[in-house]
Amino acid sequence: MGPVTSKTNRLLETLPAADYRALGLFFERVKLPLGHTLYGCGKRIDYAYLPIDSVVSFLHPTEDGSTVEVGIVGNDGLVGITVCLGGTSMPHRAVVCIGGEALRMPTARLVNEFNSRAFLRSGVLRYAQSFLTQISQTAVCNRLHPVEKRLCRTLLLCHDRVPSNDFSMTQEFLSSMLGGRRESVTVAAGGLQNAGVIRYSRGRIYILDRQGLEASACECYQLISHEYPRLVSADKKPTLPAPPAEDSLSARLA
Repeated sequence: MGPVTSKTNRLLETLPAADYRALGLFFERVKLPLGHTLYGCGKRIDYAYLPIDSVVSFLHPTEDGSTVEVGIVGNDGLVGITVCLGGTSMPHRAVVCIGGEALRMPTARLVNEFNSRAFLRSGVLRYAQSFLTQISQTAVCNRLHPVEKRLCRTLLLCHDRVPSNDFSMTQEFLSSMLGGRRESVTVAAGGLQNAGVIRYSRGRIYILDRQGLEASACECYQLISHEYPRLVSADKKPTLPAPPAEDSLSARLA
């Protein structure tokens, strides 16, 4: 998908101008600090978030206390999408992995707008399909690929969602996302740094060689990143089927 250069939300950009302006009446611009939990496992989701330059990680806990990431959301989409699909909670923790800004809306209002605005509904459902692809491919990646490949995938997905070549992220949080030991993540990050692909200093990651990072990643990154623009794109707004002509409808009813 590639890194972005503007501070905006791509899902909102797919909407017609009238819907974009109408939704703007209900959004509150908020700061999301690194490490902040938006909601916990099984907890009621009261607010939905559309990240601007922040990134949110969905972490699934296990009985032994370890965690593994199952998906991330940045300026490509919507945190809290489950409420649009009839749910009220999720079995994961939603934790800010890259701090920044987001637009916040009460979920009750989002559901009302989702049900009443056809273009919003179409865009959100398309995004939901692309997010399901990310979740399923992440599961495959976590099961089959070594930590070095998974680290590259994670860094690329984060880079795609921030308007910068550097961002704050601790190795401890990275290990939580990757489901591996901190030592393993340290070794993997050190290898990328020695290769001149990234630089890691005091909890901040600098992407130095984007092409090199992509070359070091597994095929999962490409599969995930190609699905989003296929389904959700600012230059191809969701379309709705045209209503049948009155005469053809009358003919079918005759």
